[in-house]
Amino acid sequence: MAELITVARPYAEAVFRLAKESNTLSLWSDVLANLAQIAGDKDALDVVANPKCSATQVQELLVGLLGVDANAEVKNFLATVIENRRFTTLPAVAALFEELKAADEGVAQAHIESAFAVTDAQLAELTATLNQQLKRKITADVSVNPDLIGGIKVTIGDLVIDASVRGKLTALATSLKS
Repeated sequence: MAELITVARPYAEAVFRLAKESNTLSLWSDVLANLAQIAGDKDALDVVANPKCSATQVQELLVGLLGVDANAEVKNFLATVIENRRFTTLPAVAALFEELKAADEGVAQAHIESAFAVTDAQLAELTATLNQQLKRKITADVSVNPDLIGGIKVTIGDLVIDASVRGKLTALATSLKS
């Protein structure tokens, strides 16, 4: 998984810079979402991998599927992706692009795991605290994970805040072994 992200990151960053410069973030967001969906289709993967189909034919097919969203920049992007045999990275490129876009807009997605159900008031208080601490607007999805025993675990990108009983017990066990 890490290798796929490593390969996809330069594409996502390049597209993000291009979209930011040309003020077409929403267009590229839609294009990449559509391409990610196409790349996730087994039949599309078979067509791209088929040696009887040239890179030009595959590009024309994808441009046709995208329709009006396929401007010259999109066509160039597709040509590069297909030429470098990176079609399967498109879902990761789209996900990374959305992360870059959200970071640019000052928004972050948090995944909150709680040992027990979280009330709306608790969620509002937690997101307000995260907004203030991280200086970004936090949108959160919540799941219940009884394995935490008590407390919560918040994941925002690479940042993990583990305030769960399970996390504290694991840290204690590690410190006792050292």
